Amino acid sequence: MRPEIVAETVSDSRVAHIARSASLYVLLGALGIAAARSSVAQDTLRALPPEADKGCIGITRQQADSILNELTRIRQILERQGRSGLAEQMPVLPQIRRLSLKGGASLGSGQAPVAIVEFTDFECTYCRQFQSTVFAMIRRRYIDTGKVRFVIRDFPLSIHAHAMQAAEAARCAGDQGKYWPMHDALFSEPPKLDQIGLGEHAGSLALDVDMFRSCLAGGKHKPDIETDMQAAGALQIDGTPSFLIGKITGEEVEGSIIVGSQPLSAFEAKLKEMGATPP
Repeated sequence: MRPEIVAETVSDSRVAHIARSASLYVLLGALGIAAARSSVAQDTLRALPPEADKGCIGITRQQADSILNELTRIRQILERQGRSGLAEQMPVLPQIRRLSLKGGASLGSGQAPVAIVEFTDFECTYCRQFQSTVFAMIRRRYIDTGKVRFVIRDFPLSIHAHAMQAAEAARCAGDQGKYWPMHDALFSEPPKLDQIGLGEHAGSLALDVDMFRSCLAGGKHKPDIETDMQAAGALQIDGTPSFLIGKITGEEVEGSIIVGSQPLSAFEAKLKEMGATPP
């Protein structure tokens, strides 16, 4: 049975890493074949009659042994280099991650001891699924009761044509005090994320549409969104939705990552570890 996909990802560096690793395995596999052939050749040489040393096979036993020994030495060197290269390409991901809570829209009490930071993409199917199911329960049980602060960070994937523009639209609406209403509208069904759809959302939320369109056209919030994307990269996040869940210390959250539109139980298990329990 195929595993359920619960996050959308894009990472050119991850693809390159897989290709490099595959190349190394192919090389080491070829060397293994060569070694096996060398072993067969050694057995064959041992079975040759003494007159073979007198030139019957073109090279002497001593010359053949020397060549095989050199091949073995080269193989050992390449194997060591291959293992070292793979270790460098596959770093151990840190168990504990830290992130500043400055910037980004948030819900919940500023005194909450625990934070959930979501890296989201408004065009991501699984982000929409999370918003329409699990988020409502988290908000009712943990955010509205003051136990958790929920923070949004933007991570528009390059595979989504309207994701960056939608992220800008939410922030432009935020300039008029309507970030969360626009956030909810962008995740509504059916999605309307093109220029016409964004204009419709702005009108339905009673925004100053001219100011909203000017904000979008000027790219006012694009640098802030790119900062969020850099933060995602620093945390080694490459898919949406992804969540950093941890305890708040000052203006930082320190915790661990959950990837994908997971069930409520997955979030509650992490929140319980942080000392946040439902009322």
